[in-house]
Amino acid sequence: MRIGVFDSGYGGLSVYGKIRAHLPPYDFVYLGDNARTPYGNRSFDTILRFTLEGMEKLFQEDCRLVIIACNTASAKALRTLQQRYLPRFRPDRRILGIIRPSAEALASLPTSRRVALWGTEGTVRSQSYAMELHKLAPHLELVQIACPMLVPLVEAGEVSGSGAEFFIRKYWEATLESGILPSQLLLACTHYPLLYPLIRSLVPPEVEILVQGDVVAPSLADYLSRHPEIAGDLGKGGEERFLTTDFSEGFDKLARAFLGRPIRSEKVELPTNPLIF
Repeated sequence: MRIGVFDSGYGGLSVYGKIRAHLPPYDFVYLGDNARTPYGNRSFDTILRFTLEGMEKLFQEDCRLVIIACNTASAKALRTLQQRYLPRFRPDRRILGIIRPSAEALASLPTSRRVALWGTEGTVRSQSYAMELHKLAPHLELVQIACPMLVPLVEAGEVSGSGAEFFIRKYWEATLESGILPSQLLLACTHYPLLYPLIRSLVPPEVEILVQGDVVAPSLADYLSRHPEIAGDLGKGGEERFLTTDFSEGFDKLARAFLGRPIRSEKVELPTNPLIF
């Protein structure tokens, strides 16, 4: 069986690349729902339905375990799928998200007292990180900054230059206007790692910058070590497949920017799932 990685589009490739590097023997299937991206401005019910359809496709591809590498889907669909869908319809499968391990990373850092988060408007509006951190580390001060221009810049290939620099400076100024100088900055959108070199050059060096792929990959490795019954079911031939719900050649072109290597994807249709739970 395989490990599945699901995202609403391209951004999850930044997480997948880190997972693949961390767990090279395993077999993977990546699915990007590019035909319906972005998810951030969708209703809860729509995001839940889209994510469920993505899960079903990956389960049909023999995925034993799926990582939702999308902050919006993790925030709005993961808990419902784990608690109400899997027990009734897929009790032998598992779904994990990226918000919990990211929040745990912030909470566990010994120097963390004031932390900042950059994300999409949907992620910030969901308050998912604030709720997780309140449970894990109630002493932390958290400032969340919505950065709506960063994803379009990445998808347009504008990851350096004056335009990207303008908006990164703008969002850092907004961070400081909150009244705190954070010790850590979490890039809570999977597109943002492509902007990391520019962000790192513009944010003061004493501020540690956390990239989600660097957090999620070791967290998944730890999960597999604690669940040998799942790890033992997974193929270890080092195979990978890339699936997309939109034009596959366009996916391949942008995927190369995320992964730093060429790939060949397959265009697929997602199952229209009639299940009500």
